Amino acid sequence: MVPNEMDVVLATLPLRIGTYVPDDLLEDWFAPDTGMNPVSDQCLKAAKAYGRKFECEFKYYTDRQEGVFWKFVPAM
Repeated sequence: MVPNEMDVVLATLPLRIGTYVPDDLLEDWFAPDTGMNPVSDQCLKAAKAYGRKFECEFKYYTDRQEGVFWKFVPAM
């Protein structure tokens, strides 16, 4: 379960600033007991959906073993 503090972080996240979450926490929060090496598709889909609730993008970086939430800059 995602801690309430993360909701606050993503709700108030400024544009172009990222919030980095290590893969072990991603699995614990979004898909417990699904395995972690590699991070499960279920986890990544749930993290992406969670980010959208706060108008954030989400991307997982395998080489860094972490996911990143950020607010994109709308096209000018």
